[in-house]
Amino acid sequence: MGRVALVTGGSRGIGEAISKKLKEDGYTVAATYAGNDEAAAKFTETTGIKTYKWNVADYESSKTGIAKVEEELGPIEVVVANAGITRDAPFHKMTPDQWKEVIDTNLTGVFNTIHPIWPGMRERKFGRVIVISSINGQKGQFAQVNYAATKAGDLGIIKSLAQEGARAGITANAVCPGYIATEMVMAVPEKVRESIISQIPAGRLGEPEEIARCVAFLASDDSGFVNGSTISANGAQFFV
Repeated sequence: MGRVALVTGGSRGIGEAISKKLKEDGYTVAATYAGNDEAAAKFTETTGIKTYKWNVADYESSKTGIAKVEEELGPIEVVVANAGITRDAPFHKMTPDQWKEVIDTNLTGVFNTIHPIWPGMRERKFGRVIVISSINGQKGQFAQVNYAATKAGDLGIIKSLAQEGARAGITANAVCPGYIATEMVMAVPEKVRESIISQIPAGRLGEPEEIARCVAFLASDDSGFVNGSTISANGAQFFV
């Protein structure tokens, strides 16, 4: 049995590709999901990857779920904080609820996911922490003040954890995907999709598997001296 990897939001979209890649690379993978029982069951049936249901926005649920994963599979040595939501609206129309819901899931949810796992990593002197941020956390985006704020905040978490964990053998890094051909993106009208692609110098959307390969590198022993870094995978759409 390989190292145990936890992927939040790991049964669909980019998270699904990450879960599959890590399993392919020999990890024992646990994938979380928030609500779609049917999709999670189908994912497990197809991949053999165990799924666990909890809301990353709730600390106690996260702590309990993580304890269950470790009881069943072993200590979590790789954690990929991928779960995220959008509640888009121009700022003047954005409601406090839209703000809070995204903050609770995309930012506080990263704390809730990593915090219960961190002491074990420090004790074992090894850990890989990977957060899936976004190009829009780097450059901002119209009607995404809430989402962009969380994804920028995630990068601050990573840079701070890298400094705290380095001497304990823990690395903390982020991946910032650009526009990826997930179910959500492919569902937008074709004209909108064409407009998005026209802004990408590569002339295409990214594939979920391309993000998964970035994560696989950051999870591996080969990345031991890469710490506090961000991989921008966006087809040259934006440079930092």
